[in-house]
Formats: sequence, C-alpha cells, structure tokens
Amino acid sequence: MAAGMDFSSPFTVIEGGYSNDNVSGMDSENSDNLDNIKQITNGKPPRHASVLRHCVSTTRLLAATDLAMDVGIVVNKPSSDEKSEFLPLFRSGSCAERGPKQYMEDEHVCMDNLIEHLGATTDFRPPGAFYGVFDGHGGTDAASFVRKNILKFIIEDSHFPICVEKALKNAFVQADYAFADSSSLDISSGTTALTALVFGRNLIIANAGDCRAVLGRRGRAIEMSKDHKPNCTSERLRIEELGGVVYDGYLNGQLSVARAIGDWHMKNPKGSACPLSAEPELHETLLTEEDEFLIMGCDGLWDVMSSQCAVTVARKELMLHNDPERCSRELVREALKRNTCDNLTVIVVCFSPDPPPRIEIPSFRVRRSISAEGLNLLKGVLDNN
Repeated sequence: MAAGMDFSSPFTVIEGGYSNDNVSGMDSENSDNLDNIKQITNGKPPRHASVLRHCVSTTRLLAATDLAMDVGIVVNKPSSDEKSEFLPLFRSGSCAERGPKQYMEDEHVCMDNLIEHLGATTDFRPPGAFYGVFDGHGGTDAASFVRKNILKFIIEDSHFPICVEKALKNAFVQADYAFADSSSLDISSGTTALTALVFGRNLIIANAGDCRAVLGRRGRAIEMSKDHKPNCTSERLRIEELGGVVYDGYLNGQLSVARAIGDWHMKNPKGSACPLSAEPELHETLLTEEDEFLIMGCDGLWDVMSSQCAVTVARKELMLHNDPERCSRELVREALKRNTCDNLTVIVVCFSPDPPPRIEIPSFRVRRSISAEGLNLLKGVLDNN
C-alpha cells in the first residue's frame, strides 16, 4: 500500500451475526468441551476420543469468528430476495489515464439510460444501462471500433431482447468479423472487451480478455468475470486442444491474453476455431438492495490491486462523498501510486441514489479462552498423536 494512504475501513461489516438460539446452543456445546479440557488439565483423559480434536476445532472457529469481527471481514449470506420490489437507479463515473505507457489504447463507454438510447420501439424492460471497457493493444483501431459498434451488434441481433445471453455472445463474434472486414483499419491490432448490460434487476457481464468486473455487496467483493490469461488452466486446455501453445504465460509466445477481438494475424479464417477466441464468458446475477456498486476496470488496475481492496477503497470513498466519478479517479490514483505499468480505465456504477450505509457489528461477542497451561497440555497430547 502506498505510503501516507490509510485505507483501513471506516466501518466494520458483519452479516448473519448470532441469534440467541445460536449463542445458547454454542454455550451448551462448548461447556461440554471445556469440561473435557478441564479433565485434561487435571491429568484425566477426555470422555470421548474425538472430543479433543473437536475442542481445538471449536476454539479455532471461535477465534476466527472474533478475528472476522475485529478486522471487518464480511460474512456473506445468500440472498433469497427473489420477490423484492427493488429497482436499481444507475449513476456512473469513469476515469482513464495513460499511465506510464507511451500511448493510450483503452476505450470505454457509460450509458446510464439505455432505454432512452434505444427508443420506445424496442421491447426492453426498464430501467436499463450499458457499460464497457475495451483494453486495446497493438494500436487503438480495435478498441475504438468495438466501443463504437458493440452495442449496435447486440441490439440488432435476432435474439435480442428475447435471449440477451445469446445476443451478447453473437455480438462479440460479429464485432470480431466486422473488424476483420474493415479495410481502413489495422486488423492486426486487438482489444479485450468487458461489457455490463442491465435490464430491470438483471445484470449480465460479458468478458473476453483480462479486464474485470467486481460487484460491491455490502462491503464484500463479488467477482463477476474471470481473467482470461493463457496460463489459466481452462484456457490453456482450450488453447492446446486447438493447436496453440502457451509459452512463458503468452499465447503462442506473443499475446498475454487468451481471448480478444481483433489480432487477425493470429487467427484462422472466419468461422473456424482458433486458440485466440473472441467469444465472451457470461455471468448473470439478480441485483438486490445489498448490491451497492459495480467496478469495471482494465488489467492496469487489477495488476496492482485485489478485487477486495478495490471494493474497500470504493466503498470508503462513496461513504464520504457519494460521487462515482470521484471514486473512479481515486482508484486510478491509487493504482498509479502502486506503480502500475499499464493504461488505466475504471468505471464505477452505483445502483442507488444513497451512499453505502455504515454497518455496525452486534454489540455482543462470543469469546472463549484457555490458560497457557491448558494449551501446553493440548499441544503435548496432539504431538504424541
């Protein structure tokens, strides 16, 4: 972490907590365990052979629970809010910087009101929004082309809006083919592509490459895409099955991503499978009140920052000023301070007009302790086993 920067969380997050029933149940169970520990300290064996391990496991579990409370680790619980009346309200901000590289090759798009853009003739359920990050390489032609055309390929696909997932996959491939046919562009340039399409409460992320989308859910980072690196196991298997090789982390020794639009000097004729794929992977989720914001960024951000760190920084910023654009600038600034080696593009999308709430931990805690003598006796018994 950069010197002089304090990103310690201004809040402590814990979900699920303890109910009275849970506490009483744990007290009952652990009183038996402590009785067995007392037997050990008095030189007596435990009543059951498995109790000793259970005592140690219970002690570790309780210690881990206390640690989670102390450092603000979010204990996530699955949401069953299928019938919620929640509808997101989209607010976005973005920041793009050239960074230490000689040229800026990233492109991005933010569209908070997709319904207005599409017009009343499209059978698309409001509210709707569209966002994209395109990390170019080998020039700007591919990234610029995809930014200008990807949404058109989505909405003009015959499957849209009945089957949005199919339309998204087709759009990425069609954008790749259309770019190859552009005689005025350098088709040896390429770009990764990450898009977020929201209609109603449905969020669909489509990704080809190593940009990343991360959902901030009450302080917890939920990764909505997978980085397509050549040395990723699933990508390596796909590449090798199609006759490619991964050398020192690079596809065919040339490219640091396994999926991209463009780079036609590395691809087979249109319609045939090849190691470098333009087909995206999709990830869909149903937004709830717990989903506070989405971070989309190129690998210049994720090379120097974990998903959880980015969510923590973003949430802290939004709690201070509730401005997604200032939040995106702060993420870029922090990545530059951490000496990223790439262009930087970050989009922050908020799903509510309000800032993230401060979440307090329960005032009661369950703690257990054991004497140093007891710990030494336990250690001796375990070592003898």
